[in-house]
Amino acid sequence: MQTHIVPVGFDYDRLIAPLVRDRLDVDRVVLLEGAVGSEANVEYSRNLAAKLEKDYRNLLGATTERFVVEDVYDYDEAFEQAFELINAELDREDDANVWVNISAMPRTVSFAFATAAHSIMVEREEDRQRIHTYYTVPEKYLETELAEELHRGIDLLSDLEESVDDPELAERVDERLAAAEELLSEFDERGTTIGAKEFDGQHILELPVASFSNVKPFEELILFTLGEHGEFESVSELAQELARELGEEYTDSFRSKVIYNVDRLGPGGKGYIEQEEHGKSYRTRLSRIGELWVRAHSDD
Repeated sequence: MQTHIVPVGFDYDRLIAPLVRDRLDVDRVVLLEGAVGSEANVEYSRNLAAKLEKDYRNLLGATTERFVVEDVYDYDEAFEQAFELINAELDREDDANVWVNISAMPRTVSFAFATAAHSIMVEREEDRQRIHTYYTVPEKYLETELAEELHRGIDLLSDLEESVDDPELAERVDERLAAAEELLSEFDERGTTIGAKEFDGQHILELPVASFSNVKPFEELILFTLGEHGEFESVSELAQELARELGEEYTDSFRSKVIYNVDRLGPGGKGYIEQEEHGKSYRTRLSRIGELWVRAHSDD
């Protein structure tokens, strides 16, 4: 079975044309619609998803299923959704191949799905060849053509402005001309976007990098314990908590085992833990990718 997971943004061709042109086998398609933005943006994405759903079925004979991405700027939520979805599709059939198209949705979603796919490749080494992440390059961008057409429209409105005798029509022409000139001025000055939107109290959304190593059982316990408690003032406190949870005696040997595994999970290893020097001790907590790992595995 060939399953394609397709986040839908504002593109159509890049999400279906390569599959048709390359004559790829497509048995199942999972479409994800963004639910954040202006009402017009949400409606546009929804309409595109409906059109894609119909054409995947008619042109490729694929079954389709649609999901909603509640917030296209919430990287953590998108990562968790991607992690769950890709694993579910891999488990659907033993021979299932999962293809993740990262061409269209806002970059937070695209990067989240790409990172989740990479993380699953690391965890499910035996299934690595069944997971594919791909991008489609557009043949052309429409923004510059739209701007050129807007230039021509402004020239036409300028000519009409001088020859219109009807006051009401002249007022409408003036309004459209002013609006077009303002929009084109912004496009020439700023490009296709304006400003930097604040999200969750900041304007920069850092995108964590997945680990290149799998997580061992004892390391899993450390990560889940940090996820539950948030932060420990020292590795010794973490080791004491782990000993209590396991019902083991807290000894120097056990503490050394915890220190060794924390080092393996730290910045010099898998990157799931970060530490901050605090006197003679190190405050120990999950890194961003560590938090995502715990979140993605919390239902296991």
